[in-house]
Amino acid sequence: MEKVSVNRMNARFALPNGSFDFLQFKHSNFFLKFPNPNPNANLLRLRRLNCSVSDGTVPSSVGATDSALVVKKKAAEVSSDLKGTSIFLVGMKSSLKTSLGKLLADALRYYYFDSDSLVEEAVGGALAAKSFTESDTKGFYESETEVLKQLSSMGRLVVCAGNGAVTSPTNLALLRHGITLWIDVPIDLVARDVTEDQSQFTPSEISISGSHPEVKDELGALYVKYRAGYATADAIISVQKVASQLGCDNLDEVTKEDLTLEALKEIEKLTRVKKMIEEAARPF
Repeated sequence: MEKVSVNRMNARFALPNGSFDFLQFKHSNFFLKFPNPNPNANLLRLRRLNCSVSDGTVPSSVGATDSALVVKKKAAEVSSDLKGTSIFLVGMKSSLKTSLGKLLADALRYYYFDSDSLVEEAVGGALAAKSFTESDTKGFYESETEVLKQLSSMGRLVVCAGNGAVTSPTNLALLRHGITLWIDVPIDLVARDVTEDQSQFTPSEISISGSHPEVKDELGALYVKYRAGYATADAIISVQKVASQLGCDNLDEVTKEDLTLEALKEIEKLTRVKKMIEEAARPF
């Protein structure tokens, strides 16, 4: 493969054949560079640190449970009408959102990406991204736009999108290249995630050194800030709604399988509506 020169920062991704491709970031020019002119053909073979690819098996943490089998069965039913359309997940950062994204990708045999992680790797890691965000939040969001441009041009992806994805009309338009789901996780659960994993938010977004109530208040302000962008999604996957449907008194009883199944049901509804519209538009 032709060597790629990188003038500023890059992340390198291993391909199954042992060679490497580069994801390059240079100022506002962020792009995936492949030796083959067809990016989709290469993407189907791409493996990276923040990407999981299903080989038809369920992760060991899930096991051969009934719920996992139900998810797999529903995914198989949805796949034919989905036809490789990518899925974008928006909403507050949380372990539930990430777990849902990875399981959904596995069930559909899609690739999983986290847009913020892509930007982080491109600029030199989490610490470099933290500094970049604090000094130039607008620039960080613009780099996410470049990421979304690349990802939205490809198929068979589940993308956990950062808040930058819902901050501008340009980014929202890029999400329309696929199906967008708002993963609505209660603020209390997100706050617990933040206190357990302080790397999820930068100081420019939230004071991670605060107490749980303080973190919860700051997250509530972020939720209000981004809610209008989240609401543009094609469907909402609400943890509280799923808990109510299942008769769960405790939200912790809602599993990633429960949420993934709900996501697949919403995707199925959306693809059926699209199919009906397309059939209605056909000439007699």
